[in-house]
Parts: sequence; C-alpha cells; structure tokens
Amino acid sequence: MAAGSAQPVFAQGKVEAKYEASLAGIPVGKGTWAIDIAEDQYSAAATGGTAGLLKAFSGGSGFGQAQGRVVAGQLSPTNYSATTTSARKSEAIKMLIALGYVKEYSIEPEPPDDPERIKVTDAHRRNVIDPMTGALLRVNGTGDLLAPDSCRTGTSIFDGRMRYDIKLDYKRMEQVKAEKGYHGPAIVCAVYFTPIAGYVPDRAAIKYLAAQRGMEAWLVPVAGTRVLVPYRVTIPTPLGQAMLEATEFVTTATPARAAAKTN
Repeated sequence: MAAGSAQPVFAQGKVEAKYEASLAGIPVGKGTWAIDIAEDQYSAAATGGTAGLLKAFSGGSGFGQAQGRVVAGQLSPTNYSATTTSARKSEAIKMLIALGYVKEYSIEPEPPDDPERIKVTDAHRRNVIDPMTGALLRVNGTGDLLAPDSCRTGTSIFDGRMRYDIKLDYKRMEQVKAEKGYHGPAIVCAVYFTPIAGYVPDRAAIKYLAAQRGMEAWLVPVAGTRVLVPYRVTIPTPLGQAMLEATEFVTTATPARAAAKTN
C-alpha cells in the first residue's frame, strides 16, 4: 500500500460463507454468514437451522445480525438483534449500543424472573460488544495477521441476556481448505468462557463451559482487512465433539472509496 502506487488501496472486504454443525461427527445443523466491512461501517448477518436427524425431532431456526461503525480501525457496534424459532417457542432479542454501552435491550416474550439468576446491572452493560461483533477479531498494527499475538486477547460480551468474558490464547497453526473459497493457514486459538451476570450459577451447562479448557476457534482473515473470523469452532461435550465448520468461505477485498475515485 505504498503512496503513489497504481495498486488499489484495500481497507475493506466481504465474506460469504456456509457452515455445517455436527455433534460426534453427526450433522445437526446448517447456516450461512455474510460479513461486509467497509472503511467506516460494518455489518454481519447469520442464519441457521437444525438438519439431519435432529430436525426430525426438534426443528428450529435462527437469525442474527449486527451493524456498527469502524472507529480508528476498531469495530464499534450500534445495534444487534437475534431471533430463534422452534416448535415450542419463539424469542426475539434487540439491543441498541453506543460507544460500548448497551443503551436499550429487550427480550420478547419477556422471560420469567428467576431469583437464582445473577442480576445484570448498568455497570455490566458498559464496555461491552454484542456476540456477533465479538466473533470478528480486529488485529491491531501492520504486522502478520496470523501471528501468535493475534490470539492473545479477550473481550467482554453482552448478548441481551447474559454478560460474559471470552479470553483467547495461542495454540498452533493449521491448514484448511473449504469446498469453495478459502484455502490456506488458520490460526488456532484456545477459547475460555467466564460468565459474569445474567445466568443461574447452578446450571450444569454454564458450569461445564466455564470449566472447559478444550474449546478452540480456528481463525482466518477477511480479505482486504485486518479482521479474523472463525472458520471452525470446536467444543468438547459429554456426547462427543461439537463442531461448527465452514464448507464454503468466499472472501474478497474491495477497493477503498478514495482509491476508487482516482481512476
């Protein structure tokens, strides 16, 4: 990106990806993820649903999206929404966010009060991002995107119900090859989950996730940006390995607007 170069300046990119979820090697779901990172704003949207044998017993689907601004190279969310639908119920979560503060949030239908649940306070809604933005890892600087230090980070997340911390640490490098799109290196980060508020401490699933030391996220670059996103996520469970993995991962860099005007 040298000054005066005839090459376009890339500061933005897109991803169109398809994912499959499996449990102990058995397909249980499919989904899509679209990411668009521009010079001054970004958006991400994901859809998913049950598949295979699981669909016959418990059909369900979901949709989530986040939008925000790119401020000094960092992703700053402004709104987030998620809906889930199953045979038994539907639920919609919405959040409005300003400079890391969740100004408003709602869950419909409103869940019943649980005296065992740790209350979410105003302080818990500050200096946080939504879970969709939390999956987009912006790497500072100008060095190698897939260096070990890229994994050595963490973030505070509020999803409209629960406030939790995610910490990453470097594990190793791997090579991946999608059926369509990306093939190349992936940096593998260990993932550690710490619940903070909005949860019931005695819930077995929360205790299990908080104690896990085997969760991994395999991250690959969004072309034209300094953002890494998950290509594969693995979580050990009592029923076997749970995995979400891209089958298609098409990422393209797009010229910055300022460069495009100089044709």
